[in-house]
Amino acid sequence: MTPISIDGAITIPIAIVSKALQSQMGSTIQLIVTAIVVLMAIASVLTKLLNPQFIRKNHFLRTLLKVNLFWLTTRVLGAIFIVMVYLQIGPEAITSSATGGLVLNDLVPVLFSVFIFAGMLLPLLLNFGLLEFFGTLLTKIMRPIFNLPGRSAIDCMASWLGDGSVGILMTNKQYETRFYTEREAAVIGTTFSAVSITFSLVVISQVKLEHLFVPFYLTVCLAGIVAAIIVPKLPPLSWKKDTYIDNTPRHEDDESVPGNHGVMSWGFEQAMQRASAAGGVKQVLVEGVKNVVDMIFGVIPVVMAIGTVALVLAEHTPLFNYLGMPFIPLLELLQIPEASEASKTIVVGFADMFIPSILASSIESDLTRFVIAALSVTQLIYMSEVGALLIGSKIPVNFFELFVIFILRTLVTLPVIALMGHLLV
Repeated sequence: MTPISIDGAITIPIAIVSKALQSQMGSTIQLIVTAIVVLMAIASVLTKLLNPQFIRKNHFLRTLLKVNLFWLTTRVLGAIFIVMVYLQIGPEAITSSATGGLVLNDLVPVLFSVFIFAGMLLPLLLNFGLLEFFGTLLTKIMRPIFNLPGRSAIDCMASWLGDGSVGILMTNKQYETRFYTEREAAVIGTTFSAVSITFSLVVISQVKLEHLFVPFYLTVCLAGIVAAIIVPKLPPLSWKKDTYIDNTPRHEDDESVPGNHGVMSWGFEQAMQRASAAGGVKQVLVEGVKNVVDMIFGVIPVVMAIGTVALVLAEHTPLFNYLGMPFIPLLELLQIPEASEASKTIVVGFADMFIPSILASSIESDLTRFVIAALSVTQLIYMSEVGALLIGSKIPVNFFELFVIFILRTLVTLPVIALMGHLLV
């Protein structure tokens, strides 16, 4: 996760090695993932029907394969979609490069390669004291401003420098292991899984405003901080319980520093305690492999199903155009040119973060394109990746709550972005 500069761009090693694996494997990834998604659908259906004893007795397999009817349907739907797209059979609305093809050919290879390295390396990040040390140091910032543990800053950093999916995977793992409460996990997953610097550059390039990247990213950061302070104080996030996954309450003194310690020495002691319980090489490897299987086998079928459905709705129905209409008066009030065209891009970001920038590239006004690009990044929740990952994880948020949070983030960040746009563009 240490930031390094490659070809003039700041990134992190995990992003580099995952891209190298992706380019090395090429189109083989699509074949492997198609086989995995189909296998998961068949295994889940057979588990539902037969409930074999070896799965009942194995906690890991039981968690992976024994799912409720909704998730079973999602996995079967994901398998049907991925076979249709891979073999290019069935309606073009599903198989085209703008819908199912976008998910299978553009998104899934990225997730597959990131999941392999993130899954194997997560135990090194989580089990050897890094989060305890920095968490103690950053509590004085994160708790008063965002009402979150100090360690959540590391999740944000992983997203910001690498990929939003890495941040969500870290958050989910820490929720499962009782480091975050229900409220904290939901807030971090929907607020701090920021879009990476690299992808932000892709977005601003799409709207032909690369020369404004620095003011653009400063605007994104400012709007993101404002949303991180305001949105968690509103429903549905404010309704989440401050209890751990096993329903035990969070103790108020969980993060207090004993009187005989300074912040640095207490952070170091906490880190050493955590590291001493990490286990040997075998335990770390086994946990890493379980993470990889859980992510690739459990999450990718969900991303395939939900991402494809969201993109089909965005491309082939006027649904998102209608949903964008109420934003026209607000855009006009904020003096954004071509408000009617801009409104069509606002809600479509819920399907996929990149679609607003594609639609905005035909808009003439630089200011409008700047606002749309920045808004699409700060909205944060899009069903072709982050939203589907959140729903597929243990983090306690559902589809409806994600849509409400998406709208709230839009309403909070749009005025900030418009103000900055008028000042900078």
